[in-house]
Amino acid sequence: MPTLRKILVANRGEIALRVIRGCQELGLETVAVYSEADRMAPHVHMADEAYCIGDPVALKSYLDAQKIIDVALKSKADGIHPGYGFLSESARFAGMVMDAGLIWIGPPIKAIEMMGDKLTARATMTKAGVPMVPGTGQSGELSDDELMSAALEIGFPVLVKAAAGGGGKGMRKVYEPENLSEAIRVARREAEAAFGDGRVYIEKLIENGRHIEIQVLGDQYGNIIHLGERDCSLQRRHQKVVEESPSPVVDEALRQKMGAVAVTAAKAVDYCSAGTVEFIVDKNKNFYFLEMNTRLQVEHPVTEFVTGIDIVKEMLRIASGRRLRYQQDDIKINGWAMECRILAEDPANGFMPSIGRITGLAIPTGPGVRVDSGVILGSEISPYYDSMISKLIVWGETRAEAIVRMRRALEEYQIVGVTTTLPLHIQLMNSTRFQAGKIHTNFLENDFNFNQKADLELQQIAGVAATFVAHHRSKKAIVLDQAPPSPWRLYGRREALDRRLR
Repeated sequence: MPTLRKILVANRGEIALRVIRGCQELGLETVAVYSEADRMAPHVHMADEAYCIGDPVALKSYLDAQKIIDVALKSKADGIHPGYGFLSESARFAGMVMDAGLIWIGPPIKAIEMMGDKLTARATMTKAGVPMVPGTGQSGELSDDELMSAALEIGFPVLVKAAAGGGGKGMRKVYEPENLSEAIRVARREAEAAFGDGRVYIEKLIENGRHIEIQVLGDQYGNIIHLGERDCSLQRRHQKVVEESPSPVVDEALRQKMGAVAVTAAKAVDYCSAGTVEFIVDKNKNFYFLEMNTRLQVEHPVTEFVTGIDIVKEMLRIASGRRLRYQQDDIKINGWAMECRILAEDPANGFMPSIGRITGLAIPTGPGVRVDSGVILGSEISPYYDSMISKLIVWGETRAEAIVRMRRALEEYQIVGVTTTLPLHIQLMNSTRFQAGKIHTNFLENDFNFNQKADLELQQIAGVAATFVAHHRSKKAIVLDQAPPSPWRLYGRREALDRRLR
């Protein structure tokens, strides 16, 4: 069996730190890679070794597969963990890793290829008996006329989706037949630009559904289990904003049913390692397959909180050839966990990205609070990468306690220097609709108004106050440069004074 002693983490930010910590707890050495923009990033300093792999632009650094392979060989790493994003779902990169004699800490290449192409995934899942959203299921490219005919047969509204990739790119909602042709054209162009593949297909649009995903784990011996569900319905432009586990709308019977289907889906592609099967659930609790993500998910911490299973370390053990340590009956859901993605974006200004240096940082702590962050005080938020600063995760015995704890943690969280989505998350936690669990995938677009308006006068006052605080701290720091007398020295002085007074 392969042996892992040193791992190269082919990523950056909070997920690179997360994987490095998992490796350290298993006694494994770590190798970080970084672009010129990330030279001072926390993951660079936490790893045992670090190597620069190029310019800030991702294509010339984190997406350059050959550079990463070269560093792995140079550092004598045994395996590569891709994290999420970048090359994590690249079958080509996985093949390059294995061709170089390294261990790929992820699923088999076949599974990545089959699930990475949405049309192939639909055909594979249909054959396996997994319930599907009505739509076009052929793996070949369909003409615009064929897509138009299929949409009329399926019935509007429909969703035009890219066959390759994800993240909301190449996706368009269409409510009227006369708008379909333009939607197909735009979706093709966007998909070609994002993925180099202009194929699109049609699905029935299930409005106001719940986005529920099932975490699966599988080893190299055919053992596959699920770790329950996550509710990822709070989304903006198909990007998740808040996730929670378990889901307010999933009872134990539905959980077991969806879990069994997810395991069936994983077995259909001989899956091993960590993966996620995503479903859309309608108002009648009918669920349909959306896609399978063949990697570690951003929102994996909520599952870790409620199951007590460290998913990153399980991926490392599985890649080493070990059998799963758990059976399905061992998996119990304990309490409630929530995650807020804290982004460097301005929710009061159309979620415009915010860049700059973090000049003030207060991270929340306390019982049941976890912050997975890729920044520290002084970190630079650059325009080159994803806008996520950190993930704030909380656990409570009940959903109500988790909401209260999340609100408290959000109010404690202070980030100065860039605009963030913290105010949006606080308002969401205060929303009675959210508190009641009455949310859906279109909630942020249709049923929620972010009403925080920028107050220029308050901003000026805050700026003056921050200046005074910084000035006071700098003076205090100068005084503290002269080391204060130790308690032992003070005690000696007092004893000497007492002797004189006698």
